[in-house]
Amino acid sequence: MGVAKVIEIISSSPESFEDAIENGIQRATATVDQVQGAWVKEQKVVVEKGKIVEYRVDLKVTFLLNE
Repeated sequence: MGVAKVIEIISSSPESFEDAIENGIQRATATVDQVQGAWVKEQKVVVEKGKIVEYRVDLKVTFLLNE
């Protein structure tokens, strides 16, 4: 594996936590090369008038540094 770096990103979705995770990974891989994995640090929901309107995840994304 070489040298890796970890970045933290926050992603959201009106649908689900899984969708919020997928959105975050898609965005990370669009701008960062060699993404190796991620873990969910935190989950949160936004509630309005007693209903969940947004799912949020705080992701730590690991990627390899270019040599």
